[in-house]
Amino acid sequence: MPQQKGLISVLNAHIVDYPTPLHLNYNWSYGSTGGLVLAMQILTGFFLTLHYAPNVDLAFGTVEHMMRNVNEGWILRYFHANGASFFFIVIYCHIFRGLYYGSYSTPRGALWVSGLIIFVLMMATAFLGYVLPWGQMSFWGATVITNLFSAVPKVGSSVVEWLWGGFCVENPTLNRFFNFHFILPFAILGMVLVHLGLLHKDGSNNPLGVNFHVERIPFYPYFYVKDLFGFLILLSVLSTFAFFWPNTLGHPDNYIPADSLSTPAHIVPEWYFLPFYAILRAIPDKLGGVLAMGGALVLLGLLPLFNTSQVRSSLFRPIYRHMFWALFFLFLFLGWLGQKPVEDPYIFMGQCATALYFFILVVGVAFVGLQENLLARISSK
Repeated sequence: MPQQKGLISVLNAHIVDYPTPLHLNYNWSYGSTGGLVLAMQILTGFFLTLHYAPNVDLAFGTVEHMMRNVNEGWILRYFHANGASFFFIVIYCHIFRGLYYGSYSTPRGALWVSGLIIFVLMMATAFLGYVLPWGQMSFWGATVITNLFSAVPKVGSSVVEWLWGGFCVENPTLNRFFNFHFILPFAILGMVLVHLGLLHKDGSNNPLGVNFHVERIPFYPYFYVKDLFGFLILLSVLSTFAFFWPNTLGHPDNYIPADSLSTPAHIVPEWYFLPFYAILRAIPDKLGGVLAMGGALVLLGLLPLFNTSQVRSSLFRPIYRHMFWALFFLFLFLGWLGQKPVEDPYIFMGQCATALYFFILVVGVAFVGLQENLLARISSK
């Protein structure tokens, strides 16, 4: 009984009575909605593994078996496949909301970094899962992406052979990808708990970007309805895609069994990787491309160190607000470029967009903050 009371008191303190800033809006529902999608992905993924065989001769057939012969297997498959896309949609909204309202600023630097780690784990899990159907795009996507490690000086080739479990993408590769795809969601779940712990330690940010210690109200019953509304919207849209347009967000080549002797005309990853894929392709050198793609993620993690502004929310930072929207549309533009062939003028456009991406992140966070602080001092005098 004491342990039960202790658990109830913890849940009550961190969920029911959690002190929430008075003026949060619906943009603060993305995090909890992402948690809902994560739970759905783990649950549907578990049931899919009951029928999946991680063998190059059987994998494609078992996926089709799930779709055609297993009772309601097509629902599980389509919700899991489309759920991955919606997971990234929600998390991208969550990240851009954090950028807009300055959620990376002190004292939430560790919270921001923990969220970025979750995002990187998501990317790894999604890539591994994309390989499992063992279609044409799965096989060649795995071949191209794992070959990136060969750019590491001296040990690159050995690392690639270790990842493959041999000298090419084959049965050992599929086996280990399946195992890691099963394990990594639980690592994501663990990091989500760390993320929530840091959130409750530092408190939620708010649209005004100011620290409130008085104007807070309990999460329940005042704010849970906003999260519930977000859940209903997400489930409605996800269900619409799963039931009516289940293959819209996927690639048609993945309904062709993997063939190592037939290369697809244009190898592209899933849509949520396209902006970073465009950055990778923008650099003509393989090692340089890998470093640029990794740097695009690392730079996001360094934003708490680069930040110099004393104001968080872009509601009060007009210059930063314009640079934020420039970054947002630039990210969409990079996603569009990522699906285009590696030829002119797309190569040049990708290089320009990549340079602008790094420029806006560094200048928008560091130097614009310095300018704002200087203007604030001048105006105060």
